[in-house]
Amino acid sequence: MRGNIFRKILIVLLVIVPSLSDSACKKQAKCGCNGDVLYSLTKERATVYYTSGSSITFTTLVDPYSTYNFCNPGEMFPKFTNYKSGDILEITGKVYWECNYLYQTSNSSYQTYYKVYMCQVSDVTSNPYGK
Repeated sequence: MRGNIFRKILIVLLVIVPSLSDSACKKQAKCGCNGDVLYSLTKERATVYYTSGSSITFTTLVDPYSTYNFCNPGEMFPKFTNYKSGDILEITGKVYWECNYLYQTSNSSYQTYYKVYMCQVSDVTSNPYGK
């Protein structure tokens, strides 16, 4: 008798609990510089690479496998007059998914350590610790 009640309770739990859980599809993050903010960087030490008038990218010292592209390179180029490409600087800004990366990974089952982000940079400062 006791085992029969236990089985009935177990069956009820197996039917009810999954229906109460959040089974809705997850919304994919909006990508690009006007998308959903993933996180913010505050004086994140990074190696910054740029070509004059073209693009600015960086990799953080914490995660050298991921690449961040500036959303606003034209606005930030004047700050680079005293720096060389490859210098370690401190970056502050908001981080978003890069659209091509997001589309490629959403269509693939292969996971990679090499992530690509966009960053709306609000400040670039020299690194007081040197290179």
